[in-house]
Amino acid sequence: MTDAVIADRIQFAFTLMFHYLFPILTMGLAPLIVVLKTLHLLRRDEKYAAAARFWTRIFALNFAVGVITGIPMEFQFGTNWARFSAFAGGVIGQTLALEGIFAFFLESSFLGVLLFAEERVRPWVHWLSAVLVAAGALLSGLFITATNAWMQHPVGYRVAPDGTVQMANFWALLGNPFLWWQYLHVVNGAILTAAIVMASVGAYYLLSGKHTEFGRLSVALGVAVGAVFALTQLFPTGDMDSRNVTANQPLKLATMEGLFETRYGAPLAIIGMPDTTQRTLLDPVELPEALSFLAYGSFRAEVKGLNDYPRDLWPPVQLTYYAYHIMVGLGTIFIAVLTLGIVLWWRRALFTTRWFLWVLMLLLPFPYIANEAGWVTTEVGRQPWLVYGLLRTAAGASPTVVAGEAIFTLLGFAGMYALIGLLSLSLALRLVLQGPEEPAPATGR
Repeated sequence: MTDAVIADRIQFAFTLMFHYLFPILTMGLAPLIVVLKTLHLLRRDEKYAAAARFWTRIFALNFAVGVITGIPMEFQFGTNWARFSAFAGGVIGQTLALEGIFAFFLESSFLGVLLFAEERVRPWVHWLSAVLVAAGALLSGLFITATNAWMQHPVGYRVAPDGTVQMANFWALLGNPFLWWQYLHVVNGAILTAAIVMASVGAYYLLSGKHTEFGRLSVALGVAVGAVFALTQLFPTGDMDSRNVTANQPLKLATMEGLFETRYGAPLAIIGMPDTTQRTLLDPVELPEALSFLAYGSFRAEVKGLNDYPRDLWPPVQLTYYAYHIMVGLGTIFIAVLTLGIVLWWRRALFTTRWFLWVLMLLLPFPYIANEAGWVTTEVGRQPWLVYGLLRTAAGASPTVVAGEAIFTLLGFAGMYALIGLLSLSLALRLVLQGPEEPAPATGR
């Protein structure tokens, strides 16, 4: 792989990972705003409307920054990955266009109603706008994940005489067996992120003694939703997504687990350090036969190790292995913390146990790290393929872009994104410090 291709990959990874910080929250927060709007509609309690307004402002800020930071990636397809665009544009162009035409416009149009028209439309119309914003956010995630799932497991295409691939069956693309569990795992992770953010902000208000009613509502909703989605992130979505990897990308599975030798009754590595020189996992702590059971449903099933594959087909082993274990480790911590929150709630101590509120507040950055680690596992573990089995990454890069140009523009993106990141963070902190509007007495409307 040339220096230029490595520079192109670093540049795209940087822009993608920065951009992904924002859709994670919007995609997960939108359904929670629908919950608050629904509670307001049913109970006629203004505190739910005030909470929905506060979180809609946070949503709008993330949506705007997500749009801004996503634009450079569209250009990178043409500048740095022109051969990939020429090869796969006949397929991925369809899903990316659908994302822009339908999902983005649905989300952005009704976000305007949600933000500015509460006093101008009936309550149920305002509630419907929240539902349509959530639908747009989730539909956007579906089309983007469908594009990625096709790159992980190409289906529904035909090879044209010029060697490019063209769409042969659009419904096969949406019925891709790799798509749905991957999509549900992504959405589940987004809702879990939003729930933890909501609980963290609520914990801050309770600890500081400000906006305590709103803080209790945010902690309660965040812990309740977070506990459910932390569990479903593990099973069934995480488990079924891993089974797709087992069936279609067994080399990635071996890399994620640091398994070098093919084993019957393969162990599950809890911790350890993969050493590609000695081709072994150093200082492992393992669960005997657990990997065979999780992958194939049998404790004695055979799991192929890295040594059974040509060395030039191995993904970067250490990066994939550590990213996967960071994701799983943080997911386990989320289950433990949020389950403890449910226990405290049951004992009527959730809103008064200060050490636990501190834990909730400090938990805020970790779902972002877990989501990013998940995408690193997915994307780096697919290497050296850009389109699995069809196009190698090195063959998809633009031949006219040299390493120096890619690094120069990467530095430009880094500077621009640092500025955007600081600005968005300061605006988010300002919104949190201002807090929600104090709810007016119930109107009975």
